[in-house]
Amino acid sequence: MSGLTVENLLNTQTVAINDVACCGTCREKGVEECSHATHLVFPYRGIFVRHLGRGDAVAEANQVLFFNQGEEYRVSHPVSGGDACLSLTIDEHLLRELAPKEQLREGGRLTFRRQRRRIDPRAQALVAMLRHSLKRKVAEPLEAETLALTLVRRALGERTSHAAGASTGRQKLVDRAKLALASDPARRWTLAEIAAEVGVSPVYLTQVFQQVEAVPLYRYQLRLRLARALDLLADSDDLTGLGLDLGFSSHSHFSSAFRQVYGRSPAEFQRAIRLR
Repeated sequence: MSGLTVENLLNTQTVAINDVACCGTCREKGVEECSHATHLVFPYRGIFVRHLGRGDAVAEANQVLFFNQGEEYRVSHPVSGGDACLSLTIDEHLLRELAPKEQLREGGRLTFRRQRRRIDPRAQALVAMLRHSLKRKVAEPLEAETLALTLVRRALGERTSHAAGASTGRQKLVDRAKLALASDPARRWTLAEIAAEVGVSPVYLTQVFQQVEAVPLYRYQLRLRLARALDLLADSDDLTGLGLDLGFSSHSHFSSAFRQVYGRSPAEFQRAIRLR
């Protein structure tokens, strides 16, 4: 696939971890692709849409996507800017131990029933910690493997993740709202503006989004912004500027929101990445 770069960060008997980036030049559905192994893909920057059969999945930093071995799919980038993801391939025997049976299809090959699950903030933080520590070559294989298995366990946990259940129409409406937010993450959207973008009333939008994603629309946007902060913190020397660039009104607003979601301030998370 043109415009795609893959950097291997770890390759052991337990897990292979790749940092995958796509420039996202293809707005429409791209050529058909096929997974040669089962991957758990954690987007951490940008957004894309995965088209599998009649179903679509919007891939952004609040999600984990399941790329099942042998499944053919297409990818599109309706929002410019490309994307980047952390891709994990877990030993199949271990993955069967980690994955709840109700999330898998019956049969010989390990296959996830759904395209995606929504992950929680702690899983987002694990994605960032795992990627930054491997990129900086400060995590030994044993530590990285342990972090990877913890991440997968959390991403598949019934209490720590969420599988959207909705009609096709409601899911498409929510997906349009996600694409609107992703088009300008730092923008201080009003509810009326987003509702106008997707063509429904503000009341209906808030109700449907809450039903499908199990979190309010405003909190979903906040987690997108903070996930972007997780991506950028390792190389940022100006936390105040970073917070303003992400749409926060001040450094204290940014720091307070970050601490509330991840349990530590941006500066504390940054030190953890740099000094571990």
